[in-house]
Amino acid sequence: MATSRAFYTDRGSHYFLTPEAGGKVYKSRPAQVGRALRQLGIEHIAAYSPEARGRSERMFGALQGRLVNELKLAGIGDMDAANHYLREAYLPRHNARFIVEPECAISAFMPVAGFDVANILCIQEQRVVAADNTVHYRGLKLQIPASPHRRHFVKTQVRVHHYPDETLAIFHGPREVGRYHADGRLQQEKKKIAA
Repeated sequence: MATSRAFYTDRGSHYFLTPEAGGKVYKSRPAQVGRALRQLGIEHIAAYSPEARGRSERMFGALQGRLVNELKLAGIGDMDAANHYLREAYLPRHNARFIVEPECAISAFMPVAGFDVANILCIQEQRVVAADNTVHYRGLKLQIPASPHRRHFVKTQVRVHHYPDETLAIFHGPREVGRYHADGRLQQEKKKIAA
């Protein structure tokens, strides 16, 4: 029996490209979230009806109204104290009140072989390699090193992966052709140790 996985969200610009306010989303041109969900095999469903959006909007309203006031009443004024309050006081109380026991106790969250999660849960942007075999990305000039597979990558389309730790990588198709520090310096390949 095949299992279906879906993620149901509003139509915010961080989820979908929506050319007209209140209009249909462009599923063929997903934002980064939609692209990652597609790579993970998860259907991304856009909420159109007020009823569908209501549940998430009520949650946002509670967080923006109640939580802000609770933090103020508790005298919390910095991020560390707020995070501590969320973990230790707010979330346990919130979950005790609103949690609904699942029909099936088996978690749907399990590792799936064949997914390189680090290269899915990152920002991915297409670039065309310049005449000097470099890629320009967010003010950086990333030099593609010599490759045993090609003489150069000039005028080819590549994909830049921007990871949560701010490091970068360039991919040509499925092959990584360069990995970089956050400042754009090429990371050196590990040298093979002679046996």
